[in-house]
Amino acid sequence: MSECKPLEGKIAFITGGSRGIGKAIVFKLMRMGAFVCINFFKNRGPAEETLKEVKKAGGDGLLLRGNVGNVSSIAKMFDTINEKFGRLDIFISNAALGRVADIDAIDEKSWDLSMDVNAKALLYGAQKAAGLMTDGGRIIAISSIGSHRYIPGYASIGVSKASIECLVKYIAVEYNSKKINCNAVSGGFIDTDALKGFPNYKEIKREVLERTPAKRLGKPEDIAGVVGFLCTPESEWITGQTIVVDGGFTLI
Repeated sequence: MSECKPLEGKIAFITGGSRGIGKAIVFKLMRMGAFVCINFFKNRGPAEETLKEVKKAGGDGLLLRGNVGNVSSIAKMFDTINEKFGRLDIFISNAALGRVADIDAIDEKSWDLSMDVNAKALLYGAQKAAGLMTDGGRIIAISSIGSHRYIPGYASIGVSKASIECLVKYIAVEYNSKKINCNAVSGGFIDTDALKGFPNYKEIKREVLERTPAKRLGKPEDIAGVVGFLCTPESEWITGQTIVVDGGFTLI
């Protein structure tokens, strides 16, 4: 194992890896030595550009198109990984989707969308990942502080994130015998296109800047750094945990 590249030779699969937090995780793991499998669904252009940037930076990877909210689509992506590599070392369940809406405006379609793409994707992704982790591994889910704090319009997404954090604990215990660690990284307000899509983005940004000790919004790299650490041998004794990365916002 290389001292500067602790993930040398590892195979990592990152869902929603072409933009935002997912892209930052892709580059973090790539720089640590991992071969990165980058999932996307509808937007091929940004995914191809991300892979191009990975290779330009000296890394390597492959694109996997698939809808993580669909069980058969999840299975096909893991089948591809199995065919090409015969194993998997790291699974990052990052892809997220949901409609910003008040309680009265949440319909069945909106609810199912959040639960399928966010929570169900982790469950079935973890099952498939564990089957390919022949010598231990890491499963990491991306959550948010909306899992336990009120954010206007975030109800269906927040509940799905709470489900993720609960599921992580069960995965951690039941896959421990396979030497698989499972954790969640819960982000505060990270300055991404997803956050900018909130109708009250300016109000959110103003409040975060006022309340966060660091006086800034989070960056995708803030999340990626913690994810990278959780993929290293040094994190071996950490499992079933949700690590909050919010610059201290929830302390005040």
